[in-house]
Amino acid sequence: MGGTSGSGKSTLARDISTRAGFPYTEIDALHHGPDWTVRPEFLADAEVLSRRPHWVTEYQYAQARPMLLERCDLVVYLLLPRTLVMGRVVRRTVRRARRREVLWNGNVEPPLRTLFTDPDHIIRWAWRTHGRGPALVRDIASGFPHLPIVVLRSPREVEEWKRGPLTDAVA
Repeated sequence: MGGTSGSGKSTLARDISTRAGFPYTEIDALHHGPDWTVRPEFLADAEVLSRRPHWVTEYQYAQARPMLLERCDLVVYLLLPRTLVMGRVVRRTVRRARRREVLWNGNVEPPLRTLFTDPDHIIRWAWRTHGRGPALVRDIASGFPHLPIVVLRSPREVEEWKRGPLTDAVA
């Protein structure tokens, strides 16, 4: 499941997991250790995940991408409009920060003021990386020509695709 932050990757991945009956692992939980550090076990855990007969996860973290692509059967990539994605990521980030929601391994969103001081703040990250999706899809297609890629460009396309024969596509 690919797409920039706020595109709906995790939400759609959970839905696919439920509908297909495959286990879902949120890759952020494998990646982020306490204090937002990279877990030393990240790649080993991603490898264990990818060696399962069936699994669903997001496509992020460059160091794990080749391994995941080698072992997956389908890539779904969300290339949604920037305005939609930014609205989602801003609402989600503000909600998480205000509620001090615990995310992965005890982490919480930093104070909202860090949007102005941290160049890698999730909202700034989503803005900066939004346009990279088409190139990533092209890279997947050229590096893994046997791998089916579903590109969805609007919430309507996501809903239509979900109503289709999902189980046949991933079985």
